[in-house]
Amino acid sequence: MAIRVLLVDDQPLLRTGFRMILEAEQDLAVVGEAGDGLQALDQVRALQPDVVLMDIRMPRMDGVEATRQITGPERNGPAKVLVLTTFDLDEYVVEALRAGASGFLLKDAPANELVQAIRVVAAGEAMLAPSITRRLLDKYATHLPSGDEPVPDTLHTLTEREVEVLKLVARGLSNAEIAADLFVSETTVKTHVGHVLTKLGLRDRVQAAVYAYESGLVRPGAQ
Repeated sequence: MAIRVLLVDDQPLLRTGFRMILEAEQDLAVVGEAGDGLQALDQVRALQPDVVLMDIRMPRMDGVEATRQITGPERNGPAKVLVLTTFDLDEYVVEALRAGASGFLLKDAPANELVQAIRVVAAGEAMLAPSITRRLLDKYATHLPSGDEPVPDTLHTLTEREVEVLKLVARGLSNAEIAADLFVSETTVKTHVGHVLTKLGLRDRVQAAVYAYESGLVRPGAQ
């Protein structure tokens, strides 16, 4: 079955470009388009897409609120949201991730990255590109904990290895990269990531990365 994609952007030319790229792939199908958040909600209910490619800044309803309603507790369908952002990163990206987005991608990303990101998100994983994460953290570094604050009680529920895995997730590493770094199998990493998400009450890797920085476990600029 092809992955059903809904394109949401207030610029028709961009939607046309995205459609051309995606429809060239046999496993992807663009099922609809929307020019703002309100239209996106209607299209999600009517078309039941697997992935919503969501712009942030749009009229009537922005991508943050649309994402919140699409992925929230009252969600109607399986749709996952992949946020599109400009090169300098919109100030709303963090809010979009908190609202339930499964990842974010630059609008000028190569076509193969866009296609792969959609496949990753559709498979239930999070798209957390290290290069974008670094720019995001640089921009918001002054608003993140310095690392001197008390560690949240929830972190104490993690084992030492799970804490290691969480730190690497926060750096944007994939399961395969974490496995190589820790000299364990990729299956073991997936198990650890699952335990981290369950213990901390998080939905996916993106929320885990945000949690790691907001809790002070990982500091901006640290390796």
